[in-house]
Amino acid sequence: MKRCRPAYDRESKPQVGPRVGRIAGPLCRLVMFLFSPVAARAGPPFVTDDPEPVPYQHWEFYAASQDAKTADGWSGTAPHFELNYGAVPNVQLHLIAPLAYDAPREGGRHYGYGDTEIGVKYRFVQETDRFPQVGVFPLLEAPTGDSAEGLGSGHVQAFLPLWLQKDFGSCTLYGGGGYGVNPGAGNRDWTFLGAVAQYQVTRNAAVGAELYHRTPTEVGGEADTAFNFGTVIDVTRHHHLLFSAGGSIDGPTEFQGYVAYQLTFGPRAFSKHRVPSLHYRLTH
Repeated sequence: MKRCRPAYDRESKPQVGPRVGRIAGPLCRLVMFLFSPVAARAGPPFVTDDPEPVPYQHWEFYAASQDAKTADGWSGTAPHFELNYGAVPNVQLHLIAPLAYDAPREGGRHYGYGDTEIGVKYRFVQETDRFPQVGVFPLLEAPTGDSAEGLGSGHVQAFLPLWLQKDFGSCTLYGGGGYGVNPGAGNRDWTFLGAVAQYQVTRNAAVGAELYHRTPTEVGGEADTAFNFGTVIDVTRHHHLLFSAGGSIDGPTEFQGYVAYQLTFGPRAFSKHRVPSLHYRLTH
């Protein structure tokens, strides 16, 4: 799932990085892969990601749920927790810790900890009036979930994408593609291409539409061409709600959905609420 970049604390001014106080291109995670043992993902609330990292010394925290329905049943997360941090200018550290479920039409249902995702987003080209910003966001899936119960892949997986983004006033276009490394018996490596168009409807809300294509992830599997519609709402400066829903145009996914609460803050986000130190109170 991918995220629309929310409005960060306007009192906190990063040294460099994206413009503060606007919603930038949404982020993405390969939704279909979160719902299966080949879980390589992008960012909320879409599948396609963008190259824009979290601003320097800023944080994003998500409590989210993803769900997908195919002819075989339901699977997803309920919930998963995502943490992103702007470690240095133009570099974002990323972690997802999921509680996953697998509910097939036939057979037993399972719930437990899934595969852990880690990654680093690096923007190496800044956006100009004529050219888009460009970045990479390599992801690794650690096999921490129980593959026998459908909660993990049982293998270390990787997704190696290149993302681009360009703003046109209230509209943002972003997308790109990548290569998925998917080891294991019966599995096959895959490729992904996706694009999102986003429009800033109001100061506190953005809507977007996505189209993507993913090649088969297993021997004899289906390719998937799918769409999503989504929105990000800035409830306050720090609190945000994200939603998306869609399905396959040509592929196995009958329905996929994402819902999340997001908390964003910077190094001085809550400084005005801090109690002065004893030294300060005695000397002022």
